[in-house]
Amino acid sequence: MSGTQIQNLVSMLNQIANNNNYKKTDEETAKIVANHLQKFWALSMRNKMTQYLAEDGPELTNVSKLALAQLK
Repeated sequence: MSGTQIQNLVSMLNQIANNNNYKKTDEETAKIVANHLQKFWALSMRNKMTQYLAEDGPELTNVSKLALAQLK
């Protein structure tokens, strides 16, 4: 996956996190986001993002990082 593709995934993930964060704690939002990723994202996409997080994931929001940490 190219750097542009990674940036697109980061952007999408952060948007999902931001769109679900209305009047919820980061932990509550992260659970919703992790569920969304499990249901709607391909395994390869989830793997790329968990790898990006393992490499520090500097552009991920806190909620995005929490959500990725919940993936199994």
